Amino acid sequence: MTRPPASVTPPRVTKSLPATSSPRAARSRPGARTTSARRFQHHRVHRRAGTFVACPNKGPIQPHPCITSSKASTSTPPAKKVRPPPPIAEYSILLLGLDNAGKTTLLEQIRAIHSSTHHPNLKTVPTVGQNVATVSLPDLYLKIWDVGGQHALRGLWQSYYSSCHAIVFVIDSSDVGDADIAALASGALSGSGGGGGAGGGAQGRLEECRMVLEDVLQNEDAEGVPLLVLANKQDREDCVEVVRIKEGLVRKVFEGEKGGSVRDSRVLPCSALTGTGVQEAVEWLCSRVKWNKESRPPAMR
Repeated sequence: MTRPPASVTPPRVTKSLPATSSPRAARSRPGARTTSARRFQHHRVHRRAGTFVACPNKGPIQPHPCITSSKASTSTPPAKKVRPPPPIAEYSILLLGLDNAGKTTLLEQIRAIHSSTHHPNLKTVPTVGQNVATVSLPDLYLKIWDVGGQHALRGLWQSYYSSCHAIVFVIDSSDVGDADIAALASGALSGSGGGGGAGGGAQGRLEECRMVLEDVLQNEDAEGVPLLVLANKQDREDCVEVVRIKEGLVRKVFEGEKGGSVRDSRVLPCSALTGTGVQEAVEWLCSRVKWNKESRPPAMR
């Protein structure tokens, strides 16, 4: 067998590869990925990851150019400003009347009706000075001042007139005799109760009650203030009916020489001990202080 000449080298056999005419053909081979495919995959990874992503072979973490601001995707919307509640009107109510008329018990019942946590204390003692309570209603506050009714304390009443918005005058229906001041003035009946208390005469304390009510109406600072007269203790058997108190006492005082100017007024029956008529009295006060707010504007709180 003869060898080929040393100068002749055997031809090198090369394996030709098929030409890749498109990125799809290049991706058909394992591990092959074009530049456009890498960019697409890079963009998709950023879309899934969020604002900041770690880009392989791109250095430190950087925001993707598709996301303009990190606050746009991660920050919560600004909280709405909470406006403070509007102020509520507060009206001052003055509780007046002779001692032992039931003013403090009435105040306890008013507080109990408009408060689920307050239990009325019906075993009260004579008020020396004043009791103050604020009652919260849906659209206003009532600040009620219970002032002592003893003779020595009545001189202090006039210091409250200028700032009050309504006056409640409480009468003991069982201690005014027959509530007829005309008969008392003519002397048809004997024994005017000049402060002797219950049982101090046939007319009880009718004369004293008339004089005190006239003093309230004559005061200049109380002019134009709504006045509610409450015939209290209507639960007792020896009480005088509210009609007789209205016609024989209140109306004659209002229409008399010392009745003062015309004002908004009303006479209502009630029982501070049982709570009968208390809610009706509060409703009347609320309606009248609102109606009179231009003359006596309330305090805002």
